[in-house]
Amino acid sequence: MKRVKGRMDECILVCVYYGPNGERLIRRGSKIANMLNCPFYILTVDPRPFDEFDAEKSDYVERWKELADELGAEEFILRDNEKRPSAKVIADVAYHYNVTQIIIGETAQNRWEEITKGSFVNVLLRELSFVDLHIVSVDRTIKSEEDAIYEKGVRCFLVKDENGGYQLSFTLSKRSCFEGIFYKEIGTDFNTGVFKIVVSGKTCQIHVTDNQIMEPEKLPACSK
Repeated sequence: MKRVKGRMDECILVCVYYGPNGERLIRRGSKIANMLNCPFYILTVDPRPFDEFDAEKSDYVERWKELADELGAEEFILRDNEKRPSAKVIADVAYHYNVTQIIIGETAQNRWEEITKGSFVNVLLRELSFVDLHIVSVDRTIKSEEDAIYEKGVRCFLVKDENGGYQLSFTLSKRSCFEGIFYKEIGTDFNTGVFKIVVSGKTCQIHVTDNQIMEPEKLPACSK
């Protein structure tokens, strides 16, 4: 049960997009909301429908949902399949939830890159009346995990080996137990990296060493 906020005349909206700085923005928004003793919301916008998200995007969404629960946010808002400009969507959400302060990042690593340009800020401010806009400085040197040390993800399957464990397979067959995305470590000749799979509606990340799944206990039972 969420704690009743003391000030309902203030309300924070944190706007995040995929990348390593989303969590920092959320925590910053939570800190401000706690200082003001007011509610806060988390928003992300995507032009694609949720069921078309890849494993990486789904992983970010799951993490943001966890943070929303952990930090006591009123709601995590996902506006997927959205064709309108970002400023219009932000303004729509802000008015719907009576938001008084909006937090966005200045990073140029993601879709919110345009926010650092005066033209976008001016457009957003024209859409919003009596709303304060906070542009938070973020680390420009951080890259996402896949950008930093892994190659682009590829579709992959897991098959049982003779020892009862699992190995990677890049071909769908009758022996395939699970399907996911494999991110191979840059600079290795072996299939070593990270395998991501959705388990019980949540994205699970499993380490792979030389084609072998190292954490089979994270996987549900396979009947094959």
